[in-house]
Amino acid sequence: MAEDLFRYDLRAQKALRGVVREVLGEVAETGLPGEHHFYVTINTAAPGVEISERLKARHPSEMTIVLQHQFWNLKAGKAAFEVSLSFNDTPEHLTVPYAAIKGFFDPSVQFGLQFEPLEPAAPAAPAAKTGGERPASAAPAVPAPPADSAEKVRPRPKTQPKTEVAHESAEVVQLDAFRKKS
Repeated sequence: MAEDLFRYDLRAQKALRGVVREVLGEVAETGLPGEHHFYVTINTAAPGVEISERLKARHPSEMTIVLQHQFWNLKAGKAAFEVSLSFNDTPEHLTVPYAAIKGFFDPSVQFGLQFEPLEPAAPAAPAAKTGGERPASAAPAVPAPPADSAEKVRPRPKTQPKTEVAHESAEVVQLDAFRKKS
């Protein structure tokens, strides 16, 4: 299999992070519509993440925030979002680059995205090319319950849709087969 010189994996992640940016931007302007609310899991050690030392000590590598009832000052910038939340009745302001987001989940519609770090990993050994690697996924995912968040809400489990992936039955069809012949 040929080497992916276009880095489709990184481009797909960037596009999906754009979905998160657009949704947060819309919520910043108009508020949360209907029953929508979000679990956002962030890498607290990622470059550009700004959180208090108290939160950093409690969550040195990862934390999940809930954007539902008790959040304010949400701003969705081009590279990062900012939000103020209450953690155990203590207000905190967070700045989170989109690249630091590890997961985004809206339990009201069972929509979730999971991300890998955007920076390429140091090349240790060539990975086996299986064709099944997916760094970001639009499949519904149930996040771990937030350890310390503004709202402790657990999504009601719904049945996950079954997905079937055809690996060997794919067939390449040339465009010429569909063109009218003169």
